[in-house]
Amino acid sequence: MGRTLYEKIWAAHEVASGPGGRSLLYVDRHLIHDGSFHAFEALKAGGRQVRRPDACFATPDHYVPTRGRKRVADIADPMVRGKMEMLAANTAASGIVHYGMDDPRQGIVHVIGPEQGITQPGITLVCGDSHTSTHGAFGAMAFGIGASEVAHVLATQTLWARRAKTLRITVNGALRPGVHSKDIILAVIAKIGADGGAGHALEYAGAAIRALSMEARLTICNMSIEAGARCGMVAPDDTTFQYLEGRPQAPKGADWDRALARWRALPSDADARFDREVELDATALVPMLTWGTSPEDALPVTAVVPEGKPDALRYMGLQPGQALEGLAMDRVFIGSCTNSRIEDLRIAAAVVKGRKAMIPAMVVPGSGLVKQAAEAEGLDRIFRDAGLEWLAPGCSMCVGMNGDLVEAEQRCASTSNRNFEGRQGKGARTHLMSPAMAAAAAVTGRITDVRKLLAH
Repeated sequence: MGRTLYEKIWAAHEVASGPGGRSLLYVDRHLIHDGSFHAFEALKAGGRQVRRPDACFATPDHYVPTRGRKRVADIADPMVRGKMEMLAANTAASGIVHYGMDDPRQGIVHVIGPEQGITQPGITLVCGDSHTSTHGAFGAMAFGIGASEVAHVLATQTLWARRAKTLRITVNGALRPGVHSKDIILAVIAKIGADGGAGHALEYAGAAIRALSMEARLTICNMSIEAGARCGMVAPDDTTFQYLEGRPQAPKGADWDRALARWRALPSDADARFDREVELDATALVPMLTWGTSPEDALPVTAVVPEGKPDALRYMGLQPGQALEGLAMDRVFIGSCTNSRIEDLRIAAAVVKGRKAMIPAMVVPGSGLVKQAAEAEGLDRIFRDAGLEWLAPGCSMCVGMNGDLVEAEQRCASTSNRNFEGRQGKGARTHLMSPAMAAAAAVTGRITDVRKLLAH
């Protein structure tokens, strides 16, 4: 019987089996951010060293400021400054590549991994962040780990893990104008629920997935964790290989040819069996957004607020039967590891071009290189001319750090991945949506079906 993509990668990285059905896996790549200080402290306390510094890559993203960026020494907040200094010191002492705050390659860890060619098909990749599932868009087994596990990987380059079940999500058909990958993943989570993927590795397949760019695939795999999954994956293909070729950390010359041969053998075999199967019709999708306090609370923009979930309704200040379209917004956030790549910014800029923002809106590119590319194309001027704020790369308002907050009872149209209570600030009301929909909210001041703006 054939094997799935997940099963092939697992078998290639299983070092040993242990009690409780767990296996010791070899880890190919370890991404590190500015929240890793606990793990380095644990290593020092145990007298351990980083086993493979060459397999680790670090960048500050969670705490890094998005405004007034100069030198680390100039950061006013001593806590934030300390995090930047600790990451620089820990990586320097260990010989780990560090894309620091002053480095143009700095950015959100899940943006720079693909951008630098660190993320590759067939590898195991971990990071102390739940949205590490993002990297599965390249046909990698990628997942988030806790602080103690970060220390374990730093010291041993291995990790104990339990093998997941497999769930294939086939998305047939083709997306219509104004509908994007964010709408696909919101529709998937709404269909299977926030725990629908629990205990599973998700593999996204079908014509609609194959037609997506790498940036769009990254968005879908990013939010696999919001469906409760361990990881999300897309089988590598020519789109993957074209994106990777020539990237700084990608194989070169004969090594590239050998890698390509391995990568082409990774997709799930035709006779591979999945534990579960789910199908979705992309042609029927319309722009989606969330109304409640879980990503599963997602509906088409044309829908009304449903009954049930009284706590969510109370927190969000909504009533059953209330139309989603036309709901007034207080601010807009375009950014996060879900939607801050150059394609996302192009989509948003196309909507705001020639229009004016009606409410405060901020655009936070995912990395310094994304920022440079956007500025070279003039996207920053489009945003600024429309009245949107253009900031420096970081996690920013997705996690409500460094002053990038939504005030209590304010509604935020956000391209991020979580709409939990307090996620963007105490009492903040988050509505998740695509960059196109967030841009439409910025220039209208309310939830607006972006297809109506694209028609003019």
